[in-house]
Amino acid sequence: MCGIVAYIGDKEAYPIIIEGLRRLEYRGYDSSGVSILNGDIHTVKKKGKVQALVDAAEGVNLEGTIGIGHTRWATHGKPDDINAHPHNSGNKRLSLIHNGIIENYSTLKKALIELGHVFHSETDTEVLIHLIEEYQTRNNCDLEEAVRLALKKVVGAYAIVVIDSQDPNTIVGARKSSPLVLGIGENEYFLASDASPIIKYTNKVVYLNDEEIVKISRNGSFTIKTIGNELVKSPTIKELDLKLEELEKDGYDHFMLKEIFQQPTTIAESMRGRINADEGWIQLNGLERYMKRFMNAKRITLVACGTSWHSALIAEYLFEELARIPTDVEYASEFRYRKPIVYSDDIVIALSQSGETADTLAALELAKEKGALTYGIVNVVGSSIARITDSGSYIHAGPEIGVASTKAFTSQLVVLTLMALRLGQEKGNISEGEFRELLQAMEDLPRRVEKILELNDKIKFIASEIQESNHALYLGRGLNFPIALEGALKLKEISYVHAEGYPAAEMKHGPIALIDENMPVIVIATNLSAREKIVSNIQEVKARKGIVIAIVKEGDDIINEMADYTIEIPGTMETLTPLLSVIPLQLLSYHIAVMRECNVDQPRNLAKSVTVE
Repeated sequence: MCGIVAYIGDKEAYPIIIEGLRRLEYRGYDSSGVSILNGDIHTVKKKGKVQALVDAAEGVNLEGTIGIGHTRWATHGKPDDINAHPHNSGNKRLSLIHNGIIENYSTLKKALIELGHVFHSETDTEVLIHLIEEYQTRNNCDLEEAVRLALKKVVGAYAIVVIDSQDPNTIVGARKSSPLVLGIGENEYFLASDASPIIKYTNKVVYLNDEEIVKISRNGSFTIKTIGNELVKSPTIKELDLKLEELEKDGYDHFMLKEIFQQPTTIAESMRGRINADEGWIQLNGLERYMKRFMNAKRITLVACGTSWHSALIAEYLFEELARIPTDVEYASEFRYRKPIVYSDDIVIALSQSGETADTLAALELAKEKGALTYGIVNVVGSSIARITDSGSYIHAGPEIGVASTKAFTSQLVVLTLMALRLGQEKGNISEGEFRELLQAMEDLPRRVEKILELNDKIKFIASEIQESNHALYLGRGLNFPIALEGALKLKEISYVHAEGYPAAEMKHGPIALIDENMPVIVIATNLSAREKIVSNIQEVKARKGIVIAIVKEGDDIINEMADYTIEIPGTMETLTPLLSVIPLQLLSYHIAVMRECNVDQPRNLAKSVTVE
């Protein structure tokens, strides 16, 4: 959830760390701070965004070639200067940054207070740095050993980096259930929550595994050990396929807008090499590897959170309709705690943009314990979910910086649709003609999304008409019901407008009481299979003076006449309509948020990757 970055080398550390924190700010922006080692440890930290830290550091001597930085999403303790990271030891010798939660911090804190330690913040992180100090002092050991001994007492999740003023040529990092990447440059090293602060300097990285500790020395070497003190021999060094320009706005006002407009490209990328309509084939290597298991599966369970959960709901329709495999969708946070029934012949598919979502990782671990086949669908190469699952597919959406997911959602849908189609073909549930027609329609999706994006000015006008509304209702049927949920979530996330998504037929079971002349009702009306019923729903809303905004297929004159506003999207096969229906809703939410002067890319209280419970 928080973002951490560290540097050791022959360059000035502070500018590198600040630049890295700006790139990591999407992970948390309640406060930020740096510690630079130059003789003593010099720490500056400030409530607010990274720019507030830069302002606070002006005039402070932060010269030095080793340092650590942190941008925080608050968990333990309110966002303020004191609770901001880094946290220093009582003897001022050590400084630490931390992403995660120490669950047994209260017990540890009580014991440390009895030993004479004094605490100043409300955070669990300060407890950890005092614990490391205690072991270092008690055992007269070096920093790596003190960290190892302390972490053996810790229950919870962590990615940490620690520096020691009496060992100015060393940085120590460790991880468990929170991501940490080691970047290997020329006579310099980096540690970070993800690759974004590293890619400017090197494309060579090592992804640390759970309960591993890395010790980096200024002489150009590093070693990785387990918490059990076993040396990790020949750690895998990977080369990043990431370009620095992918992390920039490219002239757009916000990352979210850039990412919405990238979708013709990202949808094509998620299909590239996996589909050929002319030859009539789909090839997903991760699926093909376990095709027999999928064919014999009695049940597929999809686990996810947030926007990924909505893509899982659509997959439920697709897997059951096309592949005829019973499918359940679970919130990962509920699945892991409710003693679910999981059989060894089940398949559990995990969806996560970051591949680091804590609840989804825990759900996967539970599924693996039960013997189920686990399959990951993620965006970030080398992420934890990609590494612990039996198989999987990357969505190839590229870096998604905006906190509200857009292009990752549609890329997830593409991969899930390809899986359902391939399974349906293998099972013989889809005729060759229908199969090829669907493949052709999928290959045509990027062009159709481009046509929707041409409606941006019209959607912006509609947004201006409803921007002052404080409530909204989204209605959809069938495959478009999860799109109603996703549209409502986007509006809530970035505009702070209360919005609810409902199956259209459920409107009469309560939500209809909310409808009046001030209530915008967004109806996703692109599916022909329930057309007459959707028309009836619109009539019911209009009878109560509700404002109807309808997403319809081009040429739908009937709904066009009924609705207050319509957004016409290109026609496609009904199976694929969610991939088109969602685009106008993303733009609508974006423009409303801008008009309400909300921070689109960094909405309050949210962070991009939820790596803590």
